[in-house]
Amino acid sequence: MPGDPLILARVQFGLNIAFHILFPTITIALGWFLLFLRLRASRGAVWAETAYRLWVKIFALSFALGVVSGVTMSFQFGTNWPGFMQKVGNIAGPLLGYEVLTAFFLEATFLGVMLFGRDRVPPWLHTLATLLVAVGTTASAFWILALNSWMQTPAGYSIVDGQFHARDWSAILFSPSFPYRFAHMLVASGLTVSFLVAGISAFQLLSNPAHGPARRMLRVGLLTAAVLAPIQIAIGDQHGLNTLAHQPAKIAAIEAVWHTERGAPLLLFALPDPVHERNDFALEIPRGASLILKHDPDAEIRGLDEFVDRHPPVRPVFFAFRIMVGVGVLMLGAAWLGTWLTRGNRLPPRFALRTLAALTFSGWIATLAGWIVTEVGRQPYLVYGLMTTAEAASDVPAGDIAVTLAAYASVYALLIVSYMVVLTQLARKEARSGPDATTGPSGPVDVHLRPREIL
Repeated sequence: MPGDPLILARVQFGLNIAFHILFPTITIALGWFLLFLRLRASRGAVWAETAYRLWVKIFALSFALGVVSGVTMSFQFGTNWPGFMQKVGNIAGPLLGYEVLTAFFLEATFLGVMLFGRDRVPPWLHTLATLLVAVGTTASAFWILALNSWMQTPAGYSIVDGQFHARDWSAILFSPSFPYRFAHMLVASGLTVSFLVAGISAFQLLSNPAHGPARRMLRVGLLTAAVLAPIQIAIGDQHGLNTLAHQPAKIAAIEAVWHTERGAPLLLFALPDPVHERNDFALEIPRGASLILKHDPDAEIRGLDEFVDRHPPVRPVFFAFRIMVGVGVLMLGAAWLGTWLTRGNRLPPRFALRTLAALTFSGWIATLAGWIVTEVGRQPYLVYGLMTTAEAASDVPAGDIAVTLAAYASVYALLIVSYMVVLTQLARKEARSGPDATTGPSGPVDVHLRPREIL
């Protein structure tokens, strides 16, 4: 036997959605960055026009890969989890349909105008198309996160003959965890794109330090990240409190709290041992978990022992959460330091440019780690507390799933490498052939900018 069919089905779907989520994480916020560039270009900013030409190509490439992987993922609802749509289709089906009708069609329709209409339609119409694409990406996130949040904290439903039916659509759309998940995802997308912009711009400046548009975009990316990073920390804190209220088993796994205790420590690092229910080599802050989670250092935190076998696997959730937080803190420090180094439109030293280039895809790492916390932390449930993952699984033989899993992994590895290569090639070509810091297509460009002129 090649393995457990349920585990293989979960790994296959996890691989697919992990690959897919990379690209909406870019397009959601990048659409708004493009609108900013379009508005600046309409006011005569040559650098913005040049930057727009590069980043609209990156948007199109990201959008295409997101669509392809999204279609594949939708098929897996039937191939891997037929029981899900059989029981929850009355709720999941309309939400997925609304996403296509109100968001995807809007993006797809005006993406063509945004890509090919710059010299063919009036400037106001091209700007409007860019706005509608940005609105479409955000609307898409709204519907998908509404469904995911409902699966995490179900509300507004009734169960008749084993099937879920909508009783209150407003309660379904705005389930208890939705505001926190939606805000968390939007800001995560903003941070991902901020570091993508800063990293690609730093890469361009390493190739051509005189490239004016890259200097401007580096500053824009760093400033945006510097503002969004502390906001994300605040949202994350509130999201954690919401999760404690509705999914205490997930919090127990995140903090590796094996037994209910008062004054639970905050583990900075440890090696959780699920066999002996202990944490080896623990580096902890006494009473830190109780203080953060309940704002009371002596508060009680429920342990995993209270949930018997109805709690998620501890190790992946524990480590993924710390990777997410660690990368987030790194992004905060890099954004603030980079903002200071680029004050007055200064060109930062090469070590700083290399560091920012290395952090180009740091947002992806944090996003994937956060996704593991969210989705693995929901196990063993598909609809939290109501429907287990095993109940929705198909009866496809393990061998068939293993073959398709290997095929998916091979194709996705090729696609992600190709994506990164294309991005670097586009950036290098633009840096070498585009206008430098002093000359643009329309004449001289001032390189000595006051801070307010950056935005």
